[in-house]
Amino acid sequence: MTEADIRKGMPPVKLSRETFERRYRSRFVDPAFAPLQRELDAIVGAAWDAYSDSRKAPLTRKAGAGFSDPDYDIAIDWLDARAKILAAQRRHDDADETPRILIINGSARSEHTCPGEMSKTWRLVELAEPVFAELGFAVDILDLSRLASEFGRTIHPCKSCVGTAMPLCHWPCSCYPNYSLGQTDDWMNDIYPLWVAAHGILIVTPVNWYHVPAGLKAMMDRMVCADGGNPDPTSTHGKKAAEAKALELKGWSYPRHLAGRHFGLVVHGDAVGAEGVRRALSDWLTDMQLISAGRFAELDGYLGYMEPYATSHRDLDDDRAFQTEVQNVARALGNAVRLARSGQLREPGAGLSDPNPK
Repeated sequence: MTEADIRKGMPPVKLSRETFERRYRSRFVDPAFAPLQRELDAIVGAAWDAYSDSRKAPLTRKAGAGFSDPDYDIAIDWLDARAKILAAQRRHDDADETPRILIINGSARSEHTCPGEMSKTWRLVELAEPVFAELGFAVDILDLSRLASEFGRTIHPCKSCVGTAMPLCHWPCSCYPNYSLGQTDDWMNDIYPLWVAAHGILIVTPVNWYHVPAGLKAMMDRMVCADGGNPDPTSTHGKKAAEAKALELKGWSYPRHLAGRHFGLVVHGDAVGAEGVRRALSDWLTDMQLISAGRFAELDGYLGYMEPYATSHRDLDDDRAFQTEVQNVARALGNAVRLARSGQLREPGAGLSDPNPK
């Protein structure tokens, strides 16, 4: 077995107290905070104490039974996130539960922020939702535009623990919250259970510079823990790189935590990139062993091709064919889920093993 080694050498990132306080106080520039300087001094002092001591997870308890090291002190936040995922998995597996569809609005555009107008993507979500309702599904909508329009909605960036070793990437992600760095309000702990509970996932997104919008990409990156992630952080005693490397080198099973769910895609652009984005999303989902609902369930196209942005909503109004295609995506995905739930649609690759599961 190859011996694990850990490479280091990047520049230091620890801030001086002066720099830390300047950055922390910059959150309170509103004149409403002016009479509260004494209180702010105390809060800044406490925040510096947490930062200088690197208290990422100040609230912990013993992991307990079911973990490889039951005496390991594990973050209560992570245990709560895990409990939500386990409950969502039970709902997913319960044959008596109404099957669920998760619709994801990938656009950052919102009438409640600088654009001053709703997104066409949201209108397409509204076209798809009633189709699923008519087919008898429960529908959850994940509106990623709230990352830009709602207080306290954040998806922090993936830290690429996988690049060190797959077992260092925990399911669900244990990188956040990090209280010492102020990396809180991470939305992913609410998003993971939506994916787990769903039998079908529909992603509706525009093209932003040949790619998906930043919020959708942030979520995609943070879904990496669903694709081979380690459900037992005590096996690596948190983020012990050497222990994670040793586990991987012994042979890692790469558990696919979302395998078998079906998906559909709607990608729309105005000039370029729709086909490439649709292919990238399809490849990403199939790599996680989700199953495409077929040709009618993967749509890419253009609304108001090379026309002014100012009239794009009218272009959507007039493009009845694209509207019908979106509804067809929903019907195809719904049909696939119903057939799979009844045992009439089976995965042709079931029972096959991937010799290179990375």
